[in-house]
Amino acid sequence: MTRIVIHKRRLLQGLAGAAALSVLPAWRRAAAAAAYDVIVVGAGTAGMPTAIFAAQREAKVLVIDRAPVTGGTLDRSTGQMAAAGTVFQKAKGIVDSADAHYDDNMRINNYTADPVLTRLFVDNAGDTLNWLAANGFAVRDGHPVKGGGHEPFLTARYQWGEEGGKSIYKVMDPLFAAAVAKGNVTLALNTAAVDLIQDAAGAVLGVTCEDEAGRKQDFMGRNVVLAAGGCAANPRLYEELHGTALTAQIAYPYSQGQGLLLGLGAGGYVRGGEHYNPLFGTLLADDNQPSEPQGGFISDPERRPPWEIYVNARGRRFVREDEASVDRREKALGRQPGHRMWVIADRAMLDQAPPFMSWTKDKVMEAFDSHPMFAKADTVEALGVKAGIDPKGLADTVTAYNAALAAGATDPLGRRHRPRPLAQGPFYAVRFTGWTVIAFAGLAVDGQLRVIRADGTPIPNLYAAGEVIGAGATSGNAYTNGSMVTPALTFGRLLGQKMLKVKA
Repeated sequence: MTRIVIHKRRLLQGLAGAAALSVLPAWRRAAAAAAYDVIVVGAGTAGMPTAIFAAQREAKVLVIDRAPVTGGTLDRSTGQMAAAGTVFQKAKGIVDSADAHYDDNMRINNYTADPVLTRLFVDNAGDTLNWLAANGFAVRDGHPVKGGGHEPFLTARYQWGEEGGKSIYKVMDPLFAAAVAKGNVTLALNTAAVDLIQDAAGAVLGVTCEDEAGRKQDFMGRNVVLAAGGCAANPRLYEELHGTALTAQIAYPYSQGQGLLLGLGAGGYVRGGEHYNPLFGTLLADDNQPSEPQGGFISDPERRPPWEIYVNARGRRFVREDEASVDRREKALGRQPGHRMWVIADRAMLDQAPPFMSWTKDKVMEAFDSHPMFAKADTVEALGVKAGIDPKGLADTVTAYNAALAAGATDPLGRRHRPRPLAQGPFYAVRFTGWTVIAFAGLAVDGQLRVIRADGTPIPNLYAAGEVIGAGATSGNAYTNGSMVTPALTFGRLLGQKMLKVKA
């Protein structure tokens, strides 16, 4: 697969308002307010553990965040974590290893994740979860498990808190607050990092910040860690980096990509956008993308065997509706025009089948008269016209599906669960669209989490962790279980604990 590399010039030319880097003038250097051992840009999943562990080493830490609160995306994250060698596995007698976790991760993501970063993640993830556990973190009843919503592991190592990301935050917040109270950590909220300060050789010396009133101030630091999240709330930047539209607006509103722009301005580059993979469909409010997600449908055949058929804009089926692999379903949708699909049913299916959405049947039926993503008609051809599907293609598909079922022949796509034909009008269509809440593209880093240039050389004193390095780094081109939150926590912990040189 061809790697998409986004360099500073290309991106900054295409994004109005992005400031290019400038070396710190002498007068600004003299006016710098304070010097720190570590400056962390972002007080979320990766930034908080970076500060907590650096403070334990008696480092002087400054944490900057544009938001008014700490925690970043943990207020809405499902907090899915995966690790081998945890106390939670031991309590259930589960035998696991980092090697097995690595192999499982790479199998699920089709060997597309960065092997060095994935190795770093899995080798240290168990210690991260055990640290959380030692400070009060508990997993849901029945956990660890093999999966839940994504492609399953071969071993039960998927372990979440009862309140998702909030469970993680509730453990880290008191530790972070204690470091602030002790004086090791200075917290600057409602403060944006707008530039990195570099010397003539390119080494990062500090950060220029801007407060709510527009006042700028320079802070010098021996290490700067970019942990400001991704760009999943910035439609223009997202499309530039991934080559696909951001269809749903659901991400943390401060995920605007500032960390990416800072890293690019310092000479780094962005990679991983080619790993973009849509989740298997959500109901959007309208066509003004990014749009509000209003509900999904139940596509997991283990939860609900499908009655309906799924078609693309050409009216053609594109995946076996009872395909067990969620990854194969997602990738099939990602190949369709606009990442759009329609669920097609007739009246008998709607009457007899379990609901294919989380909505009640009454709400679903009412939507066919009011919602722009719902359509109904007396004939299949008329349904195609109303729903925006090629009417002939849809009619041919329904005819072929019904004929194979009537003849007792194998389904053309190998589908096994075929309870009834689409034969009794009126006919119904609901459009769903592939979506995501994460950025796959991110700053390139090496095995020491140093931001690197396109030639592989590190930018001195500049590090990155969390979604700013891109979900594709450790999750590849799939939604690999626990491979976004867990690396963010783990890499932040490693940076603060031992990777950063906090004292001369």
